[in-house]
Amino acid sequence: MSRREFVSRAGLLAAAGTMGFDETRAGFKMEKSMKTIRIRNVSSNFEREPLHPYRFKGSAITDSWQAVAMLESDAGIKATGLATQGVLWSDSGVFAAHSESAGNALMYAMSERALQMIKGQSFTNPVQLMEDLLPEVLDYGRKITGNPNLRKTFALNALVCVDNAVWILYARENNIMQFDDLVPAEYKPGLSYRHEKVASIPAFSVGTSAERIRQAAEEGYFIMKLKTGSAGTQQEMIEKDIAFLTAVHEAIGHFETPYTRNGKIPYYFDANGRYEKKETLLRFLDHAGKIGALDQIAVIEEPFEESNETFVGDLGVRIAADESAHTVEDAAHRIELGYSAIAVKAIAKTLSMTMKITQLAYEKKVPCFCADLTVNPILVDWNKNVAARLQPFPGMSVGLQETNGHQYYKNWDKLMSYHPGSNGSWARTQKGVYITDETFYAQSGGILLPSAHYDDLFIPKE
Repeated sequence: MSRREFVSRAGLLAAAGTMGFDETRAGFKMEKSMKTIRIRNVSSNFEREPLHPYRFKGSAITDSWQAVAMLESDAGIKATGLATQGVLWSDSGVFAAHSESAGNALMYAMSERALQMIKGQSFTNPVQLMEDLLPEVLDYGRKITGNPNLRKTFALNALVCVDNAVWILYARENNIMQFDDLVPAEYKPGLSYRHEKVASIPAFSVGTSAERIRQAAEEGYFIMKLKTGSAGTQQEMIEKDIAFLTAVHEAIGHFETPYTRNGKIPYYFDANGRYEKKETLLRFLDHAGKIGALDQIAVIEEPFEESNETFVGDLGVRIAADESAHTVEDAAHRIELGYSAIAVKAIAKTLSMTMKITQLAYEKKVPCFCADLTVNPILVDWNKNVAARLQPFPGMSVGLQETNGHQYYKNWDKLMSYHPGSNGSWARTQKGVYITDETFYAQSGGILLPSAHYDDLFIPKE
């Protein structure tokens, strides 16, 4: 879509809103009472946050860019939206082709491009606005990265800060105070549950010792994301992964938890697309059966590269799609290939796209859970608002949310101080879970409140 076509479409949508028509494309029916919002000014900024090295996909990240988008409407209402950039996660090819900083700069340039596209434009429907932005932002990304096969998740990740700012501006313009009222009617069924607790799932990179994982279990964590797909050849990888599985099962296999139907600790493995053949994964599963660990494998996430269209519905364990489920259409295709769970990421693929994916999964009776992108504390609660409303995952009695920022950010406590809801009862893990009580739902985890730190980034300096 060209910029001229985008501007023309945005104008038509604005006109439709003022005339009281309904727009149903993208599954969103506009409320007649919703305001048409014109974006008068835009701006962006970012902060770099150092990490303890986080190893996956055969590489590691050491620096995390926190992108911030600012929007101001004709009414003078402002909103800032955040994103944590995940270059290695969203497109490992870009990460490999550039320095870590350059990869982040390319994604940031795409966020800025999106902001410039919507400056001066009007919208009534945030979901539709993001749908119209995605094709051109993706095309722009392919040009500046020199990668004609740039993955859609890279563009979606770049849009997260813009999408969040749009939703906050939409809420403030329409006097919406709670997340439940933010969700359009068409997507409410997929986000209609209310968990009283959400599991806090830490993530352990490739090479983590079994002793460290045992320590987490002793601290109360009952489900942990365990990275497999060790570095090396496929033969070296599977040998290391099998040894890791054995060590983990010996260390925590006997632990008990009240949050699973069988009372055992469930295993959540993520291979990040490192397995090239189904036969290799079957070796891993066969070994799990031999050592008595198979029935504790709750899910294996993304064992194969996206281009590998192997059917996975006959493996005997639940296989989840993550990176490969870029859009709702991609998620539908993964379900056809036998994927029986979807890791959703409002903090990596935009809230707008996540609403569409969770609704599809609800209709197809495919369970979802929230995965992390090593995001900051405010974004943890954007994800938590989704995790707390997803239907229960089979065999478990609480919502599921990976959150590993506290493990890898060197300045996590400082980032926590930027969160307007940092003192909420839901904000910190308590014995392996977040307490998502009525206070959490009433305050939406604090995500619709202003953050003084990030707002101040857009105050002119004297």
